[in-house]
Amino acid sequence: MEQKKFDPNSIIGFALIFGILIWIIYNNQPDPKAIEAEKAQKELVLKATKAKELNDKAVADATVAVATTGDSTQLAKLEKTLGNFAYSATLPSAKEGYTTIENELVKLKIANKGGYIVEATLKNFERFKKGSGELVELVKNNNANLNVQLLTSDNRTLNTKDLYFEPTLTKNGEDQILSMKLKAGPNEFLEYKYALKPNDYMIGFDLRSQGLNKVLNTSKPLDLEWSLKSYRNEKSISYENRYTEIYFEHEGGKIDYAGLGSNDEASPEKATYIAYKQHFFSTILLTKTPFENAKLHSTNLVNDEKIDTTFTKQFKSNLPLAFTNGELDYKMSWYFGPTDYKTLKAYDQNLDKIISLGWGIFGWINKFIFIPLFGFLSSYIAYGIAIIIFTILIKIAMSPITFKSFLSQAKMKVLRPEIAELGEKFKKDPMKKQQETMKLYNKAGVNPMAGCIPALIQLPFMYASFQFFPSAFELRQKSFLWADDLSSFDEVIKLPFHIPFYGDHISLFPVLAAIAIFFYMKMTSGDQQMAAPQQEGMPDMAKMMKIMIYVSPIMMLFFFNSYGAGLSLYNFISNLITIGIMIVIKRYFIDSDKIHAQIQENKLKEPKKQGKFQRKLQEVMEQQEALKAQQKKK
Repeated sequence: MEQKKFDPNSIIGFALIFGILIWIIYNNQPDPKAIEAEKAQKELVLKATKAKELNDKAVADATVAVATTGDSTQLAKLEKTLGNFAYSATLPSAKEGYTTIENELVKLKIANKGGYIVEATLKNFERFKKGSGELVELVKNNNANLNVQLLTSDNRTLNTKDLYFEPTLTKNGEDQILSMKLKAGPNEFLEYKYALKPNDYMIGFDLRSQGLNKVLNTSKPLDLEWSLKSYRNEKSISYENRYTEIYFEHEGGKIDYAGLGSNDEASPEKATYIAYKQHFFSTILLTKTPFENAKLHSTNLVNDEKIDTTFTKQFKSNLPLAFTNGELDYKMSWYFGPTDYKTLKAYDQNLDKIISLGWGIFGWINKFIFIPLFGFLSSYIAYGIAIIIFTILIKIAMSPITFKSFLSQAKMKVLRPEIAELGEKFKKDPMKKQQETMKLYNKAGVNPMAGCIPALIQLPFMYASFQFFPSAFELRQKSFLWADDLSSFDEVIKLPFHIPFYGDHISLFPVLAAIAIFFYMKMTSGDQQMAAPQQEGMPDMAKMMKIMIYVSPIMMLFFFNSYGAGLSLYNFISNLITIGIMIVIKRYFIDSDKIHAQIQENKLKEPKKQGKFQRKLQEVMEQQEALKAQQKKK
């Protein structure tokens, strides 16, 4: 066998191959700078993912550019977009999460994202009806939002609702204090501080900043945006919506409101509280430092009560937050609780003014008569019985005025034959007839206005009741007879169809009230027609009264069918008592023969000195008579 010899060409070949491999490996070795850049790129993308809500479009665009091209320009843009508040996104505690604070009355859930209350539950009240098991929740399922628009020193706008706050919960005795901080650095932050005391619907809320004067543009106020879609909590959404509106205090104690129409706006100056008032529950933001120029907006969400059954109104407020020495410092409070007169008044911050009790004398009657009297009665007896006794006491107190009104009608009825005689005698001279009629009234000692004045005195009490009962929180979900809720309608029959302006049910108390008012008007219409002489050129009063006898009860049926049963019960008992008082007065206190004898006796006496009104009326008539005589001579 031939022995192989050493081949130098093979050695050279292997050497060349080895050298090429070394060269390839060396040239493909990762650049340390590139590794660092890639690492930084990944960190920035991670930051962008965590804090992408800061500026959705800019972050999204920059992230895509970084991930695909690694463009340094886009990296710089991303860094700028993240800005100082990206610090919060890197905190271990600044992430998705919630903190709950509660006392015996309210339960609040605050989210890290946005730092705002995302759930506010009233622990002692149920929706719709007693026993439903569903608690009243004023805030839930993103129906509310609180946001501060942060304008940075490089003219970027950040929204706190999209940023993560760091929560810290502590206790000061029995008080729970929750600090929510949005950090731009270790010692630079925006803070929301919540303070909840035991047995209190009011929650302390401080909004302040620290060390942000170099980060934020402090040359103009920031915009605090607060919105809420009010949930339906009562049986009748249309009735609840009627009393759902924005109230606000401004300019040192003035109270005003917005929200009665489909869309309403208001721009109060120096506002000290904004109240999103629902019929029986309210969410109120109070501040010790007034908001200089607030903008409030209310939108009606109930266009069709058969379809729109979840929300009543959409409320929005834009409130300016002014800087003091380059920082924010606002001492504020939240109220989540019942729209109850006594509860709100106890805070002594003018909050009871959000309850509509009527203006002027109507409000005084409610505050100083109706509320104390009904509050006293209802503290000892059931609410339905309390309404009945309350009505009886009011009608008894008004009975002297009722008596004077009936007495005046009786006197006018006795004089009617003589008035008719004067009418026939001076048929061709209406002015003379009026003068002689006034002389007859004066001689007989009868004041034709005496029947009107008592009725006018009773009107404020009637109107006050229309304000009092719908606002009486204590009637909510209190039952009486067939009514399971005196604050809502007392449905006894559910209709398979909807009647315009009436509804899809029949409430019994309005039916009873309509029957009572029918008989009352039937009994009084005859006396009024007999008492009031027919004047030439005036409508036929007899026909008008006949029409009103039937129109008034029908109006009562339609108007009160969806109103609270408490008000309908009051009107039913009120008319019933009035009928009883009228029967007693007519039977035992008014004798037509005695009245006639007294009038004839008065005629023989020296006529009474005319009152100012009668004298003025007489002078006007004489002037008109003289003017008429002059015109005839011409």
